[in-house]
Amino acid sequence: MSLGVSSGDLIGSWSLSFSDIAFVTGKAETARLGLAVQLRFFAGHGFFVPDHASIPSDGVLYLAEQLGLDAKSVNHYDFSGRTARRHCAEILRHLGFRRMTQTDRRALSRWISDDLCAGGQPINAMLEHVFLWCRDRRIYGPSRKELERLVRSQRHLYLEALLARVRDRLAPDAVALLEASLADPDGPTGFNTMKGDAGQATLENILGVTAKLAFIQRLALPRDFLSVTGKAWVDQIVRRVAGEKASEMRRHVPARQLGLYAVYLMAREAQLTDAMVDLLIETVHKIGSRSKRKVVGDIAKDIERVYGKERLLVEIASASIDDPSGRICDVIFPIAGKDKLAAIIKESQAKGALDRRIYKVMRRSWANHYRRMLPSLLSALEFRSNNAVWRPVLAALDWIRSKVDDGCRYVPPHAVPVDEVIPARWRSSVIDEEGRVNRISYELCVLAQLRDRIRSKEIWVVGADRYRNPDDDLPKDFDARREAYYTGLNLTADARAFSSAIREELAQELLLLNANIPRNDKVRLLWRGENRISLTPFKPLPEPRGLASIKTEIGQRWPMTGLLDVLKEAALDTGLLEAFETSASRVALPKTALDQRLLLCLYGLGTNAGLKRIAGATPDVSYEELLHVHRRFVHAAALKEACARVANATLAIRNAAVWGDAGTACASDSTKFGAWDRNLMTEWHARYGGRGVMI
Repeated sequence: MSLGVSSGDLIGSWSLSFSDIAFVTGKAETARLGLAVQLRFFAGHGFFVPDHASIPSDGVLYLAEQLGLDAKSVNHYDFSGRTARRHCAEILRHLGFRRMTQTDRRALSRWISDDLCAGGQPINAMLEHVFLWCRDRRIYGPSRKELERLVRSQRHLYLEALLARVRDRLAPDAVALLEASLADPDGPTGFNTMKGDAGQATLENILGVTAKLAFIQRLALPRDFLSVTGKAWVDQIVRRVAGEKASEMRRHVPARQLGLYAVYLMAREAQLTDAMVDLLIETVHKIGSRSKRKVVGDIAKDIERVYGKERLLVEIASASIDDPSGRICDVIFPIAGKDKLAAIIKESQAKGALDRRIYKVMRRSWANHYRRMLPSLLSALEFRSNNAVWRPVLAALDWIRSKVDDGCRYVPPHAVPVDEVIPARWRSSVIDEEGRVNRISYELCVLAQLRDRIRSKEIWVVGADRYRNPDDDLPKDFDARREAYYTGLNLTADARAFSSAIREELAQELLLLNANIPRNDKVRLLWRGENRISLTPFKPLPEPRGLASIKTEIGQRWPMTGLLDVLKEAALDTGLLEAFETSASRVALPKTALDQRLLLCLYGLGTNAGLKRIAGATPDVSYEELLHVHRRFVHAAALKEACARVANATLAIRNAAVWGDAGTACASDSTKFGAWDRNLMTEWHARYGGRGVMI
């Protein structure tokens, strides 16, 4: 829980009134500053100071200035001593607070259940609101532990009622299917199978994902539940089910068991839809890239590539201009002989048929292997578009879906959408000499177009998350406040003016590059290769004079510091472990044991060493214990929150005299290490390819 105050709230939160000053100055001088801190802290948070670390230094300085005291005197005040407890009672009388009654407790319970639980906030955040509720009504509640038990109890009751409503809306057939899935967890639609990753882009994995989607769609789950329930509750339920085994799920009472599993599958449907689209995109790309490599390799075996054709063209053109009436053998052949010109012609002819040859190999790969996924793919995914330009692609998909069981191989061109579906370079491969459309070639062409349109979000997928309707990413009131949003972003609502400004800026930059290249010896234009602009790297700057001394001092003060020790110190200084809360209803582990296992889990995940290796090197912790903490506490949102705490703490202590006012932006390089899909830090990198961890 964050107990600090911003500079903007300093005066409002830490100013003493005349009655407060009279109350504080009536005590001994050594206790005045501590009493003032207790007074203003309680007035702002609804509870008293737990320890010195919870006090913001700027607030102490401001109170000391008002009282004319030394700010360091607060260090001699014991916030857990008898004097501090007596001061707390006097503060309650001074502020007019009373003890909580049973009526207040019932009112607080109703407020937590009706207003607070619906948001699904973490326990600590809910406790902050509870303390503020008591403060606003001038009620001094019981201890923090007792209020935490009350919050947890109301959360538990709210969750049980939520799951019971979901269970009541399930059809009898859905209940039977869910129970069978839990009874046979390793079956085709078992509990463990439904939690499994999609895997690589293979035909078997695509068929497996479509079978999972078909199973969830057959359940007819109440999907409107996700829209009326807080996202925090859904995420917590998903994390809870994902961290449990099938045997642990079967221990729940039936209403809770089926409710948890149903909510998990509702959210899992969007994840599987995204995974299915990912597999589709990667598969179409793989078909094209493999076919291109094969065709280019075959061409390279047949012909000799001629390098520097652009330079030869310039030299031939210059020679022709200098001697326009000369003979070819006297003007052209000295620059490029007959054999070289013949090689250029042969290479150009081979490349001219490159697209047709690539498409021929792609079609063979599609027809002989990948085409089996088409019926399952079209039955599991529903595609839509908000752009009328790409409606022909959707019409082509509808036609393919309607002809899944039809064995026709050729159709007339007027029976299927052709424009905006078949690119010009592929038209001769899809439409034969008689004007008929080859159905298999047409299917591959439509999927290639579909891949490009999905990646640009011109076509979206119903039920997906990352590939959802792009209009859902806009604010709800975007149509009514369009001008205000454009003004806030400093953009124009005129698309032509926006694109004209971009073109003008690009033209200016290109003109500037063209003017500076002749005078810049670090930049060269190349005649061949994919990258035609060559940049000479800068020479490294000399090492600062004091850097060697700093390295030496650090090496002497902290020799051989382990990465786990660094992680532990960061956790102690920033409180990053507070970001990890359990997905279960309660925590039975002592805080010291939990913190140790959390650190070991984070170390194993961050270094990609794995929990088994970490447990093998730590005698007092087993692999099952680390796995339990990993399943219950560690998830992507908590990792992001922990990283944010470390980043904020780093920026807060940065010395501007040394580093300057550099803002919050930074740049760094990283190295890719292979990692399993279940690793929470795993990502698919477009440049390096494949899944891994960027370190």
